[in-house]
Amino acid sequence: MNNDQKMHHYLGIEMNMQTWNLLMKENRDDKDDARMVYFSKASNYHWKESPQFEPINEQRGEWLISHVYAVLGHGEKALDHAQNCMNLTNKHAFKDFDLAYGYEGMSRAYAALNDSKKMEKYFLLSKEASNGIQGDEDKKIFLSDLHTEPWFECLKTN
Repeated sequence: MNNDQKMHHYLGIEMNMQTWNLLMKENRDDKDDARMVYFSKASNYHWKESPQFEPINEQRGEWLISHVYAVLGHGEKALDHAQNCMNLTNKHAFKDFDLAYGYEGMSRAYAALNDSKKMEKYFLLSKEASNGIQGDEDKKIFLSDLHTEPWFECLKTN
């Protein structure tokens, strides 16, 4: 691996971690929100340039970008990236928690758009897909994430 390849691999991982640090930060401000969007996109870009790139990295990167936009309430942008994530999921026949998170991303994007009907459709698909998650710890993490806000006004009865 040459230095450029090492840099891309490192930055893909680092930008992902920085995105999660900001997602978990209490009292984020507008500057943090903007950085979170940039970091999630940069992570996806650098993973694509990494010599260890696999399609699953792009799928997860698209999910993360969608998740960031959904958390920020930018439904249309969240849906664009959630659809990219689902397209990759279907193209590569990803299963297990990647399939469940793909559906969760669609559900959360529709929640950010206040489309309760489509949100519920994908929410139920994500719960169903969670039955296919092999690892007990992975399943526990997914179900915990699934029931974490924001769901805006869409998930008051589930």
